[in-house]
Amino acid sequence: MLRYVGDPRFSRVPVDALLSKPRATSRAAAINAGKAACAVTPDRLDGVTNALGHDTIYMSVIDKDGNIVSLIQSNYSGFGSGLVPPGTGFMLHNRGGLFSLEPGQPNTLAPRKRPLHTIIPAFMQKDEVKIGFGIMGGWNQGQAHAQFVSNIVDHGLTLQQALEAGRFTKGTFEGCDVDVETLVPDATRRALAARGHVIRAVEPRTGTFGYGQAVMSGAGGVHFGASEPRHDGAAIPQAPPVFTASPQP
Repeated sequence: MLRYVGDPRFSRVPVDALLSKPRATSRAAAINAGKAACAVTPDRLDGVTNALGHDTIYMSVIDKDGNIVSLIQSNYSGFGSGLVPPGTGFMLHNRGGLFSLEPGQPNTLAPRKRPLHTIIPAFMQKDEVKIGFGIMGGWNQGQAHAQFVSNIVDHGLTLQQALEAGRFTKGTFEGCDVDVETLVPDATRRALAARGHVIRAVEPRTGTFGYGQAVMSGAGGVHFGASEPRHDGAAIPQAPPVFTASPQP
């Protein structure tokens, strides 16, 4: 992503190539399930020049008609820039810190340019089933999203189970280090270590693996909501009306 993604007004983002299923198949074929890869070289796309937070909330909402909103808001690091425009009551973010100062890159700093960021509010759909979801946490987001989708699609978990399941994440771009939640069985962690992964076991329910929420419109129009126990969120259904109009005499 760092090599190819930037503000599309300033650089050509090869969306079709990055989402190509044949390319995904060829990249997957390069994975050796028996041995950790400590340095993964980004793919090379023909005709494209190569280049190399914190304080975030996520919420998802579904209404009675099945309309879904998937929203992430983030100030980036710490409390953003520390600047509050007079009279607004909100703080400006500091995601300009994600620009590169190296010239000629997709994300090189430039006037009126938007920086690459990690905010990924997500949707997934198959037939009648529609899900709005998000798991925040910087570079963890894409990793956690892939695990959530796999939990739903490949393993048949419910929304709540998919959010609660043990996760792994890699906060660095090089090396064999990987954080694995101790909810993942010890036998699995030992097997990964035997393949060359440098495992750091992390106790359950920390912020290391992000915080997620999800809503779903299921077959038949039944709606579901889920909130994981790693933070203080909640899945709150719409309350029935408390007061009704009094009958006319």
